[in-house]
Amino acid sequence: MNKQLTEQYSPYLSFNRTEWSALSQRSSIKLDDIDLQSLQGLNERLSLSEVEEIYLPLSQLLNLYYLNAKNIHKESNQFLQMETKKVPFIIGIAGSVAVGKSTTARMIQYLISRWEVQPKVDLVTTDGFLYPNEVLESKGLMKKKGFPESYDIGKLFRFLSELKSGQSVVTAPVYSHLTYNIVSDKVQTIEEPDIVIVEGINVLQPPKYVKRKEKPFVSDFFDFSIYIDAEEMNIENWYKERFKLLRSTAFKNPKSYFNKFTKLTERDALEVANRIWKETNRMNLKKNILPTKNRADLIIEKGEGHAVTKVQVRKL
Repeated sequence: MNKQLTEQYSPYLSFNRTEWSALSQRSSIKLDDIDLQSLQGLNERLSLSEVEEIYLPLSQLLNLYYLNAKNIHKESNQFLQMETKKVPFIIGIAGSVAVGKSTTARMIQYLISRWEVQPKVDLVTTDGFLYPNEVLESKGLMKKKGFPESYDIGKLFRFLSELKSGQSVVTAPVYSHLTYNIVSDKVQTIEEPDIVIVEGINVLQPPKYVKRKEKPFVSDFFDFSIYIDAEEMNIENWYKERFKLLRSTAFKNPKSYFNKFTKLTERDALEVANRIWKETNRMNLKKNILPTKNRADLIIEKGEGHAVTKVQVRKL
């Protein structure tokens, strides 16, 4: 079946790397001073060509959606004869652990902040909406940390509802990867944002774990959503590579929750990484994350070395 016929029966338009790169339009964004190291993940190596060929066209597409939302708001006010405040444009980014969501989120934030209109853009991760470890332990959910039931969905709802109601100042809880827990005395304050990026493995989940089925879910608040995809074998390898790197870096901090892993032999540490992947991350990917892929407006597919190989955009 050729590409044209395949797309005829698909809700997505599909572009390989070359085709996607060719969509890039002339941009005023200067990349000369970009600090790729500050944007890339621990075991990712962002290149300038990746930014130019993949993320710049993506930024330009997001700009179209953002400006269109602003225009619709203005025209709706005129029609309704009202003066309502424009609420933030929210972008959701989903995908497995270790697939590179954070890098994509930071890259998008960087490019958006350099648009001609210079919007105020904030990045929030859903890690902050996990239940504290003490609560997870009491619920017997520590081994399911990252599963939908390990999040305080009510708190996440309230945060997104406050954003979409136009509240000028909104706060989000903060998570520490060092202590592997919520930071109880710290919050992220967001003031009058134009755009908010919400990044997390669970953000496209349907309301399976909501008791009242008529409640909205996280993705209902999104104006645009992105899913980062890759072959399971690649994701598993990236996770184990990151685990190995963390053992020789962040885990060495005495305050790290995972400091105990630095005392293991290389073989024992690999067994731990294998167990965590199989019992938690792989199960979560198969059961909860991957089934949400086709709910996204845009799918980024990665290959070896985190290089993007294909982009799919939902048809309008």
